[in-house]
Amino acid sequence: MDTPTRAPSPLLRRGLIAAAVLAVLAGLTFSLTRPKPIAVVVAAVDLGRVETTVANTRAGSVAACRRAKLAPPLGGRIDKLLVREGDRVKAGQLLVELWNDDLAARERISVEQLQSARARVAEACLLAETARREAERTRSLRDKAFVSEERVDRAESEAKARQAGCESARAQAKEAQARIGASRADTSRTVVRAPFDGIVAEVNGEVGEYLTPSPPGIMTLPAIDLIDDSCLYVSAPIDEVDAAQLKIGMSGRITLDAYRGKHFSGKLRRIAPYVLALEKQARTVEVEVEFDSPAEIRHLLVGYSADIEVVVDGRDDVPRIPTSALMPGSRVLLLGADGLLEERQIEPGLANWEYTEAKSGLARGDRVVTSLEREGVKAGAKAVAEEKPASKPK
Repeated sequence: MDTPTRAPSPLLRRGLIAAAVLAVLAGLTFSLTRPKPIAVVVAAVDLGRVETTVANTRAGSVAACRRAKLAPPLGGRIDKLLVREGDRVKAGQLLVELWNDDLAARERISVEQLQSARARVAEACLLAETARREAERTRSLRDKAFVSEERVDRAESEAKARQAGCESARAQAKEAQARIGASRADTSRTVVRAPFDGIVAEVNGEVGEYLTPSPPGIMTLPAIDLIDDSCLYVSAPIDEVDAAQLKIGMSGRITLDAYRGKHFSGKLRRIAPYVLALEKQARTVEVEVEFDSPAEIRHLLVGYSADIEVVVDGRDDVPRIPTSALMPGSRVLLLGADGLLEERQIEPGLANWEYTEAKSGLARGDRVVTSLEREGVKAGAKAVAEEKPASKPK
């Protein structure tokens, strides 16, 4: 005969339910209070080029190899203004002319005086030649006893006097020629011509306005600012500490605010032989880097702000890490396969703001943390590599 099964008592059932609820609550509490892994940005150690570079301390600027601020040496009213800003001009082209009718009239007078002087030369020298031949005939007659010695003396004196008159007329002609040169020099002081091929960057003045030359020690606006934009370079200050590493001819890179993401190659062409102290505790040396490719700079404008990097040394195919992953004391944080952050000492080599060479302490493929500024990022912490957002199609 089967023994009847006894149903659990109500008290037991309530105990089991309470135990189950407590177990669920304990599990939730553990999952909620358990530290979550810290999301970190990592970069794998790879092989590549690392360079030691020197960069400018303040923004530099694009400058032209030749730039002339032109103005006539004489003051006067603008009579002709033959160019506008942005015009391209050739060497010797007339740009500005002041009113110079009075000087032009003097030049014409000098030209007429030269013509008169040349006519006098022709007349005086013709008379001198006639007197010379007359003296020769007189000497011939004297030898035949047809004329006296006194007559010969008078003929020779006349010939000498006529020759002196010829020489005097020639001297006067040279003087007249010199006066023309002086007049033309005076006239040329009222015009401005392009000293080289270039582009007009600035024009100050209009037809009818009066131009005043700059007094000594006082700067005034130039009539024409002419730029030779076929040859450009970047001038920028670097810290005096870095100047000793530089040598003429070192390669460099130029970046422009107007062309973000684009680099221009160049060469170091000048290191200033002096130190500038424009600010307290900020002593700099001005350097110039010229562009390598003239074809790339045709669209650049003089005055663009620019930054430079001069390559002091460089190595290819060396282990490298982002410089942002390096901590003080040449230490880095690695994200291990177990998800824990590990601190490791390395031996750094060449370095710049982007990459640092890892001579020892790391192997290719090791993941170093670059987001060191995040809270909780330290050795022993649990971490997970942050997923990078998918790049948008270009």
